[in-house]
Amino acid sequence: MAKRVAVIGAGVSGLSSIKCCLDEDLEPTCFERSNDFGGLWKFSETKDGMTRVYRSLLTNVCKEMSCYSDFPYNEDYPNFMSQEKFWNYLQEFVEHFGLLKYIQFKTTVCSVTKRPDFSETGQWDVVTETEGKQDRAVFDAVMVCTGRFLNPHLPLESFPGIHKFKGQILHSQDYRTPDAFQGKRVLLIGLGNSGGDIAVELSRIASQVFLSTRTGSWVVSRASDGGYPSNMMSIRRWHSFQTQLLPACFLNWIQERHMNKRFNHEDYGLSITKGKKPKFIVNDELPTCILCGTVTMKTSTKDFTETSAVFEDGTIEANIDVVIFTTGYTFSFPFFEEPLKSFCTKKIFLYKHVFPSNLERATLALIGFIGLKGSILASTELQARWATRVFKGLCRIPPSQKLMAEATKKEQLIKRGVIKDASQDKLDYILYMDELATCIGSKPNIPLLFLTDPRLAWEVFFGPCTSYQYRLVGPGTWDGARNAILTQWNRTMKPLKTRITSNSSKPASMLHYIKAWGAPVLLASLLLFCKSSLFLKLVREKLQDRISPYLLLWFGYVPHNSNIGKLVSSVTTLEDGA
Repeated sequence: MAKRVAVIGAGVSGLSSIKCCLDEDLEPTCFERSNDFGGLWKFSETKDGMTRVYRSLLTNVCKEMSCYSDFPYNEDYPNFMSQEKFWNYLQEFVEHFGLLKYIQFKTTVCSVTKRPDFSETGQWDVVTETEGKQDRAVFDAVMVCTGRFLNPHLPLESFPGIHKFKGQILHSQDYRTPDAFQGKRVLLIGLGNSGGDIAVELSRIASQVFLSTRTGSWVVSRASDGGYPSNMMSIRRWHSFQTQLLPACFLNWIQERHMNKRFNHEDYGLSITKGKKPKFIVNDELPTCILCGTVTMKTSTKDFTETSAVFEDGTIEANIDVVIFTTGYTFSFPFFEEPLKSFCTKKIFLYKHVFPSNLERATLALIGFIGLKGSILASTELQARWATRVFKGLCRIPPSQKLMAEATKKEQLIKRGVIKDASQDKLDYILYMDELATCIGSKPNIPLLFLTDPRLAWEVFFGPCTSYQYRLVGPGTWDGARNAILTQWNRTMKPLKTRITSNSSKPASMLHYIKAWGAPVLLASLLLFCKSSLFLKLVREKLQDRISPYLLLWFGYVPHNSNIGKLVSSVTTLEDGA
C-alpha cells in the first residue's frame, strides 16, 4: 500500500510536491484553502486576506532559470513574464501531469499532530475543514507548502505618531492596482522588490511618491550587459567557482564597481548604509523615476503627525495622503502544536532548511521556506524530490539526537558571539542546489562529463545553471534534459526575434565564452584536479595575501561579469525588506 502524504498548499511548491509524490509512487492529498491553485500567483481583485500578486507584476527570474526541471516553458513565452503568463505556465504544468484531481479546494488545515505511536510509525493526524465541516485523516508524511508570504509584517509600533496619522495606511499585501491613488501624495516604507515595483507604478499616476528606506539597496536590471537575461549570465558554475576561490574583499570591490557602472547608487540615494548587509532588488525603472523626480528617495521614517512624515535626517514631507508599508512578511504554522511550532520557525533547527531536527521520524518536510539568490521554484522542486525519497526510505538523514545536538551547539555559539547568525542570509543558489542534489544522487559529475560529453559539459559548467542539470543523472533522470540544456538559448532568443535583421548577434553564451576563454580553461583544470575545500581555502588565503585586485584584473583571472552572480536577488519576485 502506497504511503499517504498530506500536502498543505497548492502554490508553486505545493504543485511540485504533488508531482514528486507521484514520481515516487506515493499517494498525495493536497489541501488548498482558496478556490484555485497557484497560491500568490493567482490574481484576485478582491482583498481576501491572502497574499496575492499585484496585476502589473513581472517575474524577476527569467523563464529558463525558473521552470520545473522536466517541463520547460514554451519557446514563445517572454523571458520575464506577467502574472497571467506565469499562471498559465502553472496551469499547463498541472494539466500535463494530471495534478488537479489530487487537490481539495476551499479546505483549511486546522491541526497537524503526531499520533501516539509516532516514534514507531511517523504518522500524523490531520484535521481539515471544508465549508464548515471538519474531517480527520491519518497520513504517513506531511509536506508544508504554505510559503514565506503568509502574514504581512506591519511594524506600526516602530513608528511614533502613526496612530495620529489621518491618511490611509495599508500593507503591500492589499495593493492590487494603482487606480485608487490618482493625484495623491504617497509614502512607501521599505525598499524591497515590492517597494520598488509599487513606487514605479504609482509614480505614473500619483501626485508624488516618496520611498523611505533604512538600509538602501543595490538595484539590479533584468537585462545584463549586452541585453541578455541577467540571471542566465550570472548564475553559472564557473562564477560560483570563482566566488569560492577569490578573496571576499576583492569580490566586494568588483561587485561595487559593477553595480555603480550603470548609475552611482550614492547619487541616487540608494547606497547601502554603512555597516548594513548588502541587499539587492530587481528593478529596471526605479533609477529613471528618481532621475525624473517622480520618485523621491528618503531616509528612514522617524515620526508622523496627522498629515506629515518626519524623517531621520530632519526633513519633513507634508500633506501625505497614503502610507504603504512594504515591510515584508512573516511565516507561521498555526496548525502545529508547541514545541514543534517554535522549532519550525527557527531556521537553525531545520536540517538543510527542510526537516525539523527534533522529530524522531523524518516524515515532516517544510518546502519553500528559504531565501535564495536564484529561482525559488527550482529550489522547492529539488527540496520536494529529496523529501519524497526520504519519506520512502531511499535517502537517509542523520538521527534527530545528532541534529539537535549540532543545532543547539551552533545556537549557543551565536549567542556568545563566537560565530555570526547567517540563518537570515540568502543562500547561494548553486551551492544549495548541489547540496540537495548530492543527497538525491542527481548532481552532475562535471569532470566525468568533460570526458564523456564535452559539448554538454561546457554548457553545464560555463553556461547558465538551469534546473535541467539536475535531471541528467541519478533518480528522476529526464531523457529530455540534455537537449533542454543545449537548446536553452534558442528558447531565450525566440521571443526576441520578432523582427529579424541581417546582422543578428551570436548567442550570449558563445560571446561570453569567447571573452572568457583563457581564464576559464586554466581554472577549469584546477577544478578537475583540486576539488577539496581545503585546497580552495589555502589558495584563497594565498591570493588575498599576495596578489592585488589590479594584478588579478591585469592577468585576466576575472572576466567582466565574474561576480554578477551575487547581484541577482531572487527569487522570488515578492521579496520585501525595510
